[in-house]
Amino acid sequence: MSFLGKWRSWLEQKLGRSVVFVQRGNYREIVDLLRSGKIDFAWLCGYPYIRHRHEFRLVAVPLWRGQPLYQSYLIVPADDRRTKSIGELRGKVFAYSDPDSNSGYLYPQYVLNQQGEKPSTFFSRTFFTWAHRKVVEAVGVGLADGGAVDGYVWDTLAEVRPDLTAATRIIDRSPLLGYPPFVARGDIPTRELERFRQVLLGMAEDPQGGELLGRLRLDGFTAGQPSLFDGIARMAAKVGRP
Repeated sequence: MSFLGKWRSWLEQKLGRSVVFVQRGNYREIVDLLRSGKIDFAWLCGYPYIRHRHEFRLVAVPLWRGQPLYQSYLIVPADDRRTKSIGELRGKVFAYSDPDSNSGYLYPQYVLNQQGEKPSTFFSRTFFTWAHRKVVEAVGVGLADGGAVDGYVWDTLAEVRPDLTAATRIIDRSPLLGYPPFVARGDIPTRELERFRQVLLGMAEDPQGGELLGRLRLDGFTAGQPSLFDGIARMAAKVGRP
């Protein structure tokens, strides 16, 4: 059985109801599904969460390395030993993951903004890969001179596909920011939300749940608070995308 199949089966057992995983290629589609009520819950990036925090309800936040926090990494090809910051990539090609990604879009936009640069004209060309792993691959093979990636994804790839990360080099790490949370549509019945929350919070104490978390390289979940994402909200406000 696939990993998602095992996770679905475990959730069904704990929740006492059927579970369907719905996968989409970008955050905007996921947000639209939540807003239309076509899905109940989603694992979402912190950036779209803060943009829709008055519509969505926070369920739980994963713990990575013991904290509900992570970082954005800015990377360049490993054979580029000269570049030390994104400011040195003027006129180069840059890869983003998703326009609604905190680590894969908002953070590098914020850094350039703070340096007085216009991200829209700073690079000669930019493109979206629609997946963090594909940012690593694009930079590693030289399709881009730099890129922005979720640090959790890069570090996990360093364990399972070290050949991919070895072809890149980290030149910057963002401050610690709220880890991508699990959220619910705004009109979800509170009883359903609390049931799902308790299942996630108890996942680390369950043998099979702990095994699933291990596959994800996560330590568990915490209920979290919306204020955990204030740092992301401040960056979004600075770049004019609150």
